[in-house]
Amino acid sequence: MTRVPDFSSAVAILWLVGAVSSAAAQQETSQQRADRLSREAEARGLAEPFKGITRNGIPLEGLFPIRSTGVSTEPVRAAAAAFLAGLTSEQRAAATYPVDDPEWRKWMNQHFYRRQGVGFLTMSESQRAAAFDLLEASLSAKGLRLTRDIMRLNHTLGELNRDNFEEYGEWLYWITVMGTPSATEPWGWQLDGHHLIVNYFVLGDQVVMSPVFVGSEPVTAAAGKYRGTSILQDEQDAGLALARSLSEVQRQAAVLEVSKTGNNNLTEAFKDNVVLDHAGVPVRTFDEAQRRRLLDLIGLFVGNLRDGHAKVKMSEVEAHLDDTYFAWIGKIEPDAVFYYRIHSPVVLIEFDHQRPANLRHLHGTEPSRQHIHAVVRTPNGNDYGKDLLLQHYRRHRH
Repeated sequence: MTRVPDFSSAVAILWLVGAVSSAAAQQETSQQRADRLSREAEARGLAEPFKGITRNGIPLEGLFPIRSTGVSTEPVRAAAAAFLAGLTSEQRAAATYPVDDPEWRKWMNQHFYRRQGVGFLTMSESQRAAAFDLLEASLSAKGLRLTRDIMRLNHTLGELNRDNFEEYGEWLYWITVMGTPSATEPWGWQLDGHHLIVNYFVLGDQVVMSPVFVGSEPVTAAAGKYRGTSILQDEQDAGLALARSLSEVQRQAAVLEVSKTGNNNLTEAFKDNVVLDHAGVPVRTFDEAQRRRLLDLIGLFVGNLRDGHAKVKMSEVEAHLDDTYFAWIGKIEPDAVFYYRIHSPVVLIEFDHQRPANLRHLHGTEPSRQHIHAVVRTPNGNDYGKDLLLQHYRRHRH
């Protein structure tokens, strides 16, 4: 309880008013701090025009030609059009942006970031069903299941934080649509929320699904409404199995650090223009079994796309396999915590066991298998389909 000093009542009242105002200001600062920090990160991240993730600041050219893939995107277009048609005029205005809008780049993993678009929490049942139809048309069964399980585990996080469903919850995710769903013109959609970001660009029958951010804390629900839900275990185990398959010489090249004491992902929110040189062991030194292990591991991430477009992307990956590198931080014991990176001219994947962020009261402060972040990027300027969009604009006046 605040003690009022023993002096005249008028002065005491003024002191008390000042003390209350000061406390209110401190409380306001605390409440707004997270928003301020996220906006500062956004401003820094968007200060430079988009270039893309590169090895030396200069994107390689000719990696992503406009072409026919032979895989129809009509189901995605139809689902997006139906989703938009089911929104109110106010919701539709909030959810739609031009295809080249900077809104593409305004995503952040943290739960406190202010999202744009229309949120699942405010959708009607029919609108929510249409939103999931869009996800189902765009993603594989695996990708859709991962999406839903991350949303469910965000509810579990709320349970573990004394039922704090204002900050954490299953429906605290937002959808925006960029451009007009079309069979010929460029467009796309974005899903944005805590531990779950999907950017999905469409041009004709070509699809670029990146940046993608997936993760959770906790990774497995031990109790509660969604007990038994667990994510990213295959990606974790396959990465470790690949590291353990390396020869001693390969391992010496792959391991950047043996000690895993912090968070290691480099290409999360507002890191669109990171300059990141190849590091680790070159895949050209792998034997056939190791190459297959690596392709299967990449396929776990790329395979969140619908099967047809996932095959298109994997053929792209295979064409550049000899220019791919595998890097590792951490140990390789069966229960180790670790980070790995797969870096090629056409795909960048990061997997990281992170420090506890919202469950320090349960898991302490060291990196844990109960907090995972994974990121998938398209280097050399084609995140968000930017390279394809630029080529389209060069061919067609807008």
